[in-house]
Amino acid sequence: TIDKQAFGLTFTREGEVVTKMDGKGIAWIDGPGDQTYMRGQLGLGVGENLYGLGERFTPFIKNGQTVECWNEDGGTSSEQSYKNIPFYVSSQGYGVFVNHPEHVSFELGSETVARSQFSVEGEVLDYYVIHGPTPKEVISRYTDLTGKPSLPPAWSFGLWLSTSFTTDYNEETVSHFVDGMAERGIPLSVFHFDCFWMKEFEWCNFLWDRRHFPDPAGMLQRLKQKGLQICVWINPYIGQKSPLFQEGKAKGYLLTRPNGAVWQWDLWQPGMGIVDFTNPEACTWYQQHLKQLLEMGVDCFKTDFGERIPTDVVYHDGSDPQKMHNYYAYLYNQVVFDLLQQEKGEQEAVVFARAATAGSQAFPVHWGGDCDSTYEAMAESLRGGLSLTTSGFGYWSHDIGGFENTATPDVFKRWTA
Repeated sequence: TIDKQAFGLTFTREGEVVTKMDGKGIAWIDGPGDQTYMRGQLGLGVGENLYGLGERFTPFIKNGQTVECWNEDGGTSSEQSYKNIPFYVSSQGYGVFVNHPEHVSFELGSETVARSQFSVEGEVLDYYVIHGPTPKEVISRYTDLTGKPSLPPAWSFGLWLSTSFTTDYNEETVSHFVDGMAERGIPLSVFHFDCFWMKEFEWCNFLWDRRHFPDPAGMLQRLKQKGLQICVWINPYIGQKSPLFQEGKAKGYLLTRPNGAVWQWDLWQPGMGIVDFTNPEACTWYQQHLKQLLEMGVDCFKTDFGERIPTDVVYHDGSDPQKMHNYYAYLYNQVVFDLLQQEKGEQEAVVFARAATAGSQAFPVHWGGDCDSTYEAMAESLRGGLSLTTSGFGYWSHDIGGFENTATPDVFKRWTA
């Protein structure tokens, strides 16, 4: 029901109020300098709980929290998140999707205890109130708008194994781990080669480090003979030492600063640039390097990173860098997922992604990021997965035993369960 006088909205179901926006429920806010903001408010009832907003490691019930939808590479132990989704579900049988790719701030019964509110910079606020009444129906209607999760291949539901950074990296080490699983009767579906399949400081060059893997094609075939699928780690960045950096720079495939220089920093790889996925030629260039790996025997990719996307950059298609910060993760994973569908078939495409935004559920599967090897971190990860799968994502995974440090046997056993 719309009140045209004071301008308010009341949402009812069978005569009962579900939520409402009263006369103070929409506001234009004068910010610092020339900044302005739009803020929306909806009522919170007694005992009403809110859930979702992406992969959040804070308490599962979001009431009382302030949530910033801005992708960050922050691990699993804070309010920061790799996967920010401006969509929440209420126990009152409705959901709210704030249809803005840029920074969205939520105050969920925190600034005003009887209100959930959300704000964006500018003078436009676009949001959907989505009817249920069940959570399943709310999420189903939300994914009608933003995309349904694709079905991953059957083999991807099995156990994945990686040595990560804990050992010397070569075929002997890999075989030792794979054979050790078989000797212990532990079924294994996928072996994942983490960062050091490529030469250090050259991430990404998409080339096997021949010092440690002199016969990569032969090695992959030997692993496949053991019934395994193969995954390799990639990211959307090109370090300056990579042979691809100068090519990407010359052809305009990397994000630039307003002065036309390639945007670079040293916080991940020395002189690192970032692939501009709004440039169709850059997408094709990136895919061609991945295609060579698929032809060699690789089955899927771990699409790591994609959160630390700067806003002082210029995109090939003129995109607003504020709106691209979160959305970059969507384009990055879409480019890789589309290639896998083309080369492997729609039933075989799967990635192993960390960053996400609204709609990214179409490119499964996502994992929970860098957690510690403790019971507390296991709980953080579980809360993150529950929140993500309350945000339209059908699939979620995690690092068994954690990533930072090494789990004690009891933690590893409990995490496996």
